[in-house]
Amino acid sequence: MSDSTILNYLLFLPGFFLLLKGADWLVQGAISLARRMQISDLVIGLTLVSMGTSAPELAVNISASYQGSPDLAIGNVLGSNAANILLILGVCAVIRPLTVTDSTVWKEIPFSLLAAGLVVILANDLYLNGEGRNVIARNDGLVLWGFFIIFFYYIFSLARNGHYAPDDDMPESGLSIPRSVIYVIVGLIALPVGGHWIVNGAVEIARAFQISESFIGVTVLAIGTSLPELAASGMATYRGNSELAIGNVVGSNIFNILFVLATSAVLLPLPFSLDSNIDALVVVLASLMLFSFLFIGRRNVLDRGQGVVFLVFYIVYIGFRYSGG
Repeated sequence: MSDSTILNYLLFLPGFFLLLKGADWLVQGAISLARRMQISDLVIGLTLVSMGTSAPELAVNISASYQGSPDLAIGNVLGSNAANILLILGVCAVIRPLTVTDSTVWKEIPFSLLAAGLVVILANDLYLNGEGRNVIARNDGLVLWGFFIIFFYYIFSLARNGHYAPDDDMPESGLSIPRSVIYVIVGLIALPVGGHWIVNGAVEIARAFQISESFIGVTVLAIGTSLPELAASGMATYRGNSELAIGNVVGSNIFNILFVLATSAVLLPLPFSLDSNIDALVVVLASLMLFSFLFIGRRNVLDRGQGVVFLVFYIVYIGFRYSGG
């Protein structure tokens, strides 16, 4: 075993620590600045928190793209989105039933479903266009970027027009403006370093245990990089803030596909395997389940029983992916 291989193993877990702390510092600093500007919880959840908690996925994917590991990049994004809905919202709903606003039900969740559907359509060149292979090409990445711009224009136009007004009971931030800026800068530095260490370690683990990079991506990397979403949404649910919990997950899923995956494809076209198609269809199905559950039982409420269904589905999905290699 070479010195570089040993070093990659040793830096794998510290990479997760640096990645998650970097995201935590980035989110704390960004939220502190936003709250001083009196921006509402839902807007913060759909934008700053979702972008900040998706920063680990972005850091890992950029590193994976530059290092020529497209299966890690695709598996990380799709696995994270599946975990966000099935695992994180499942856990949050079990902690406390989640009340969802009409706007989120009819606009943000369908937009998240649209993003997942776009991946299936754009990636399947072989089946839909009869081309030589399935791939998310650079032009597909640009299309996803375009939808990302549309989504953010929609969010900020609503905020500007007063649809998402600042919350009267929003607590003041405990961070000064200079300290908030320092948190953001340090977080932005820690994220790519941690992401690089994680990708190197993940590649070595896949080689050593003869496991596909795709499976490592949808399990180890996806769950690991989804920890910020779990922490943010879990704490928001515990404190009774369903809007922030739901907005974080939905916004993160949109950001993961329309920016993180798009950026990865622009950097390096991503071959799309049969396993990736399974992962993408699971994300589509999970998004459909989330939308449908809000009309079953109590309207606009994700109940504990539905959270259990999410968790069981996630366990079955991971077990199926493991059995397939």
